[in-house]
Amino acid sequence: MKSLTANSYQLFENLSTLLSTPQSLVSLLGRLYVAWVFWASGLTKIADFESTLFLFEYEYQVPLLPFTLAAYLATFGEIVFPILLSLGVASRFSALALSVVNVVAVMSLEDMPPAALNEHIIWGVILLHIVFWGAGKLSVDFLVKKKASRFD
Repeated sequence: MKSLTANSYQLFENLSTLLSTPQSLVSLLGRLYVAWVFWASGLTKIADFESTLFLFEYEYQVPLLPFTLAAYLATFGEIVFPILLSLGVASRFSALALSVVNVVAVMSLEDMPPAALNEHIIWGVILLHIVFWGAGKLSVDFLVKKKASRFD
């Protein structure tokens, strides 16, 4: 019985190691996907900022902020933070900032279709993964941390 337990544990350890090998690549792909979504949204806002202001004034119901400030903040966030997230710079903060943009977007649209809500949930889960576990080894954050640990 003891060898069965030991063999099972060893099998689990080997499988766990094998499955964690592509973790950094999967994390990078998740970062790039979410960054692309928000970047595209930011570019849309910039392309016709008059329409953006109109939507923020009459369509979106952003709580607590004047519509012009909300429009500028959303556009800024959707341009700057995706770049940082893609590179893996200040990844946790960038993911947290985009999470706020994501939540505000969901709260601001009264009649969001279920499919759109599902997309926001998926983006939110990916962003929360980055907030809690970081960007992974394929990031500037990891390189800076690795270099900084040499000096300790």
